[in-house]
Amino acid sequence: MKTRDRILVTSLTLFNEEGEANTTTIDIANELDISPGNLYYHFKGKDEIISELFAQYELALSDTLTAPIEQPLSDKESNVEDNWYYLYVVMEEMYQYRFLYHNLDDILYRYPAIRKRFRRLMQLKRAALYAICQTLLKQSIIDTQDQQLLGLVDNMTLSLTFWFNYDQLLHDERPSHITIHQGVLQLLTMVAPYLGDDQLSFYRDCESIYANMLQQAN
Repeated sequence: MKTRDRILVTSLTLFNEEGEANTTTIDIANELDISPGNLYYHFKGKDEIISELFAQYELALSDTLTAPIEQPLSDKESNVEDNWYYLYVVMEEMYQYRFLYHNLDDILYRYPAIRKRFRRLMQLKRAALYAICQTLLKQSIIDTQDQQLLGLVDNMTLSLTFWFNYDQLLHDERPSHITIHQGVLQLLTMVAPYLGDDQLSFYRDCESIYANMLQQAN
């Protein structure tokens, strides 16, 4: 792996584990066992590292989020289970760059360029969730009115955006699979009141899986 790539991988790990605000370029260089000058040869400061990491995240998540927008119904029927796995993938990708969400307000304040791009990314999240709910509605999997649908989508977007921050404040560090599973379950909990009996059984299965995860973790 090239030094530049190693710097990005190590920076992401330290930002996620120690917090972006608590990690300096000296910390990154020490972790890599390279000189600060070597690091500055590739990146002129931490802001360039963060910008590059965000670009990676933006590209990966944008590709995933556009899927239900570009092909909302087509010739493939949707169901709650399909969307569970889709949301799990979304949240896994977000978890890989969770430092952005743990320190979101501060990062967006210090990096105005990222703020604009993050807003577009959040709008894309909302559009993806709306497309999913519209698909479920048209296929009579959920039953809700127009205004309720918009409120549902906004609440899901809010939960998806701030879940990692909420989870960290409430539980400190938990195993990633528990954090992600509960995060997706929280999204489905908002949809559950509108589900029919057949689809609701899958939601109950997800609840049971989460309960078993907690028992095994304790």
